[in-house]
Amino acid sequence: MRFKIEGFVQAVGYRNFVIEQATQLGIDGWVRNRSDGSVEVLASGLNEAVERLAALCAKGPPGSTVKSLELHKAEAPAEKGFRRRPSL
Repeated sequence: MRFKIEGFVQAVGYRNFVIEQATQLGIDGWVRNRSDGSVEVLASGLNEAVERLAALCAKGPPGSTVKSLELHKAEAPAEKGFRRRPSL
């Protein structure tokens, strides 16, 4: 599943928050900042875990303000584990 999160989500620890939550949930994938100010996530795992991550992303860490969260079906990542990707 691919998420696009918009709002005040950069320079507030959002990517670290996603990495921490995804790792605890056993999700594979990645997170990165985008040049339009959004954050993009690719997540693969048990449906319940991915749904929980989406709910956590919709709330965000303290200091962030999420205005929208778009969900799109996507191919599972090739690598295991969850990591930060370079900004795009």
